[in-house]
Amino acid sequence: MKRMGFASVGLALAFAASAANAFILTGKVTNEKGVAIEGASVSLPGLNLSTSSDGVGKFTLRDVSITEGLAPVVAPGYVHVSDGILSFSQSNSGPVQVQIFDAVGVRVLNKALQGSGSVDLRGFVKAEGTYFARVKMGNAIQNLKFTASGSYGANFGNPEVKALKKDAAGEKLQVIMDGYDTLNVSLNNLDTNVVLTLQRAVGAEEQFDFGWAKGNAPVPTRGCGKTWNRVKSGSYDFQWSKGKRTIRIDIPDNYDNNKPYRLVFGMHCMGGWAGGVQQEGYYGMKPLDTEKTTIFVAPEGNGNQAPWAEADYTLFDELLADLQSNLCIDSSRVFSAGFSYGSMFTNGLSRNRQHLLRGVAAYETAEINIWVPQHSGKSIAWMGVVALQDNLCTPELGRAARNTALKHNGPNFTDASGEKAIEYGGSGPHVCYDYKTVDERFPVKWCTQNGGHIWDHKDPGQTKSWVPQTTWEFFTQF
Repeated sequence: MKRMGFASVGLALAFAASAANAFILTGKVTNEKGVAIEGASVSLPGLNLSTSSDGVGKFTLRDVSITEGLAPVVAPGYVHVSDGILSFSQSNSGPVQVQIFDAVGVRVLNKALQGSGSVDLRGFVKAEGTYFARVKMGNAIQNLKFTASGSYGANFGNPEVKALKKDAAGEKLQVIMDGYDTLNVSLNNLDTNVVLTLQRAVGAEEQFDFGWAKGNAPVPTRGCGKTWNRVKSGSYDFQWSKGKRTIRIDIPDNYDNNKPYRLVFGMHCMGGWAGGVQQEGYYGMKPLDTEKTTIFVAPEGNGNQAPWAEADYTLFDELLADLQSNLCIDSSRVFSAGFSYGSMFTNGLSRNRQHLLRGVAAYETAEINIWVPQHSGKSIAWMGVVALQDNLCTPELGRAARNTALKHNGPNFTDASGEKAIEYGGSGPHVCYDYKTVDERFPVKWCTQNGGHIWDHKDPGQTKSWVPQTTWEFFTQF
């Protein structure tokens, strides 16, 4: 029979006469959603031991006496489990203590043996499940884990790194992490593995590798505290790396340079201009900002028939950086809306500016006849408005743009495009559908109704467009 030495399988060995009291405590720290938490402080205050969870939330606390200042004791023999038979061998006839515990710690075998031999574990396992065996030879302890199912003998596993629990009645394990309630766990043993779930502290924001929590605190830019020396409502020339562009802007008349403001871009259509966007109240949203929480801006296109091209992505970056450097803006609440070619540009920004834009609204959009960047794979809040009789930016083109966003808006940037939206059925008011399978932080809203290539759609019998209010609610939900 093939035998494995204690050292060769890397299992817990005792290195001193006190080995029976040594321990290795391992575990993982997660939040309520099971996401690993890095950098949590994990300690056993009573033993003056502490560590931090690593990049995947794991940690190890060990009795340092088993490795510090003590010469290792040579393993006195071998132990192995095969098909339910535990075999042991040593060079002398010393005592061998074999114990078996079930998954909840109840001991089902405690047998003293001598020298070398074997034990049929199947004779002591009466039910399916996970079991632990402890074999003690002299000062060395070997801990094994095995499973029993079906015949209770045919599927015993190979030895695994799993130390049995040791008595530590009353010992406290403490976990501390910013933004979470401190966790104190009473341990009945130390030689074990634990999974620890931290609860977010009341009022604390949930943290993510990308994006923000719903209702997150404002993220002020470096422009906070500075004086804005340009026009507050009107136009100015912006010098960027490729020349000058006219910028239309509206800043609340009670602007406070210590208060972070939402920022909304309005992108004009082919044949349109930034002044037209400003005159229409930035697609009707400015009149809805009754609490004066938002700065609105409309950059002028490049002056060509196709007013937005590849270079204009650089314009957007440089303009946004300039605004954030000189105005007090909430960098976690920057949005863009546009119609037709302006919506195509807005949609293009949504593909690789997710780190800059919280969300976009695209009215009658498409992904053709315009330069669009490679998608970054990140999520973004995305709203689309399409008229089912639009023969220019057709519903099919709008759906394709929407599906591009959906492919990355499921939980953890997964594909949510398989969900079918409910669309306008041919009569009555417009229909807006909110996707159910997307990450709640990155909602997708799809609005349809009869009509042609316009942005300010109205329901039958109404004189006021429903689009501004719907967009404003979509942007301000964050």
